[in-house]
Amino acid sequence: MPIVREFTLPDLGEGLTGAEVVRWMVEVGEVIAVDQPVVEVETAKAVVEVPCPYGGVVTARFGEVGEERLVGQPLVTVAVAPEPGTDVPDPQPERPLVGYGVAEGGKGARRRRVGAAPVAPAPAAVPVAAAPAVVAAPAVVEAPAVVPVISPLVRKLAREHAVDLASLTGSGPDGLILRADVNRAIEAAVAPAAPAVVPASADSVPLRGLRRTVAEKLTRSHHEIPAATCWVDADATELLAVRAQMNRSPDLPKVSLLALLARICVAALARYPELNTSVDLDANGAPAAIRRHPAVHLGFAAQSDRGLVVPVVRDAQQLTTEQLGAELGRLTAAARAGSLTPAELTGGTFTLNNYGVFGVDGSTPILNHPEAAMLGVGRIIAKPWVHEGQLAVRQVTQLSFTFDHRVCDGGTAGGFLRFVADCLERPGMLLRQL
Repeated sequence: MPIVREFTLPDLGEGLTGAEVVRWMVEVGEVIAVDQPVVEVETAKAVVEVPCPYGGVVTARFGEVGEERLVGQPLVTVAVAPEPGTDVPDPQPERPLVGYGVAEGGKGARRRRVGAAPVAPAPAAVPVAAAPAVVAAPAVVEAPAVVPVISPLVRKLAREHAVDLASLTGSGPDGLILRADVNRAIEAAVAPAAPAVVPASADSVPLRGLRRTVAEKLTRSHHEIPAATCWVDADATELLAVRAQMNRSPDLPKVSLLALLARICVAALARYPELNTSVDLDANGAPAAIRRHPAVHLGFAAQSDRGLVVPVVRDAQQLTTEQLGAELGRLTAAARAGSLTPAELTGGTFTLNNYGVFGVDGSTPILNHPEAAMLGVGRIIAKPWVHEGQLAVRQVTQLSFTFDHRVCDGGTAGGFLRFVADCLERPGMLLRQL
């Protein structure tokens, strides 16, 4: 007799709690092999295919396209034929999937909090054969209400803004109240009253996937980090000349302007390592320590069909300029194709933002939390400029530098930005750093 196995949404890593169903890759009644992808889901980081650890006949699917499934909720059930001559075993835990962190035992399991509302049953699935009659669940004995919140930061935020946690409905697993839930309550309390009549043309687009994650991350950055920005105009004429000289040989790979800017950032961070850091908070949400990162994991802003993403070049300090250019090109192509993995979108320690590609001169961006600094580069455009005591037309750009004022003072930030500008104007300075 076949054994029906339930495959639930695994922990996809990086602290993700759920994913949205993008495309089903199997049908009910279809025979699948072990580790065959059954569904494509979109997390807050990337679009990934999820393989099933069981082989057999798909008896049910859970979740429509566009529906969000939480980690631990069922995705499919599979009828698995037992080996001949063996007893039907008790259900075993799902074996770990390659590339995903399925927790063992109780360490990663979701724990039910005492008094919390019971988890709603999964939506009815479409079975292959007639299912047995559903037995009514026993009546639930009402327990004293316990507010489902475990984060001291969430409690502190609610206390500071006089938000009653018991009145909130959590959006996390098992109704867990998250920081985003408290922030929504705060915004609702200070927002003006909505008009009685909503215009017919009004439209509401829910925040999902990447857009929701970006919104939450920027909100947290704006609330937590005391950021400041300084900027300077720089003459990039010599840098463009050096790049043209590098690209003269048809036998060598071309060096992009972004690769040269990345090389300058790495050199500047070697000179000012206090900017390749992040701030650790204590249990009360107060700054507790500054964490210095030994490696430069360089993030850079890239436009994709899913919006603005920030791929990360790992260990940029170990790469040559050509290698930097090759990795930047690979990650940019993956961003446009929508094939970046969660690992390629997380773990950055510093961000380079070349917003000049949009034809703008300057910007004061919000820091990519929890990073402490971001360099912005505007468009390079011909302008009148005093060069060697004479008025001339030069290729000028505006550099902006946004930094976390908790990790350094203005002198350090100004020194970093001035060093970057000097490297643009006199690229030979980079030779001292190599």
